[in-house]
Amino acid sequence: MAVDKAMDLFWLQGYAATTPQELAGEMGIGKGSLYNTFGSKHALFLRALRRYSEMRLEYLADLFAAPGPMRPRLGVAMTALAGVGEHRRGCVMVNAAAELGTTDDEVNRIADELFTQIEGVFERAIEHGQESGEFDKNRRADIAARQMLASVIGLSVLVKSGGQPEICATVVEGCVDGL
Repeated sequence: MAVDKAMDLFWLQGYAATTPQELAGEMGIGKGSLYNTFGSKHALFLRALRRYSEMRLEYLADLFAAPGPMRPRLGVAMTALAGVGEHRRGCVMVNAAAELGTTDDEVNRIADELFTQIEGVFERAIEHGQESGEFDKNRRADIAARQMLASVIGLSVLVKSGGQPEICATVVEGCVDGL
């Protein structure tokens, strides 16, 4: 899919460093086709961010739909969302918010929507774990979910800056063990 290829290039290079020529080449289309199809580089970037959101939310839905304990799945989710051990790119949404957050309200809106939805997924998983006796029922699930999301965002920055996977794994472990 062309938007997936564009997303990958934006993820690797960032918005400002990615040229329309590179995007057209990566997607296998002419530069004119890029503008005719997507309108602008910025419009394509926003579509790529929305696609990334869809992919992440589908991943989480599949991960948490299966039966079984929540603890390991929350750890897997945090690790995957931050990119720990997978690559040195971090999270495309965190990268976009860091790069354009002070100047682009639409990027902020898309990022906020994804982060809010991830927090909701975490909260429901924690509540499920509390109901099953896996997690402390006295801990507020909403606050714990917010802390987990903040940790994922921070881990994403650590991953992008070359943070050691072993150190990042201890952050994930501490978050999940604190439940």
